Amino acid sequence: MSDSMLNLSAMQLDAIREIGNVGAGNSATALSQLINKKIDMDVPSVSVVPLADVPDLVGGPDTMVAGIFLRVYGKAPGSVLFLMPRESAFYLVEHLLGEQKSADGELTEMDQSALMEIGNILAGAYLNALSYYTKLTLLPSIPAMAVDMAGAILNVVIVQLGQMGDHALVIETQFLSEDDGINGHFFLIPDSGSLQIILNAVGVK
Repeated sequence: MSDSMLNLSAMQLDAIREIGNVGAGNSATALSQLINKKIDMDVPSVSVVPLADVPDLVGGPDTMVAGIFLRVYGKAPGSVLFLMPRESAFYLVEHLLGEQKSADGELTEMDQSALMEIGNILAGAYLNALSYYTKLTLLPSIPAMAVDMAGAILNVVIVQLGQMGDHALVIETQFLSEDDGINGHFFLIPDSGSLQIILNAVGVK
């Protein structure tokens, strides 16, 4: 990671937070329409963190989560990671497919396919908003998914991002449904160099 990313000004952090807010708002709306329930989101937090510390943001490395990972292609490449507790994944599957899941059951191939499609829709909504706001072309890859401990999932992501340094600028948003059935964390991790492209696009140096 460049020193410039570790020394962001207050104005740059505010601009990044607003970019995250626009993208996450679009994703929250898409998720709400998918499950026909109100989705609240918190104000995005922006931080530069060691990649190895990201599991601590979702309850620790031993927390069982469903993780959906996508690469972002285009003018400002990066990665999108959506992490949610196993229970939230089951909740989403129940509402999408209309089938009851036992708490100690496993996600079937169809369940995982449905969750990957959710990841696709959320990432697409996020990136569409960012593209509109920045006038940059941003396209999601086909999603990959795993249900595992947060630390294990992040280890895979770290391997994917390893050549870009051991820190990441993380724009994190938490989603909450009105009945507390969903508690998900959405991360946008720009590649090295992409952050400056995004800031230039919105007129912040």
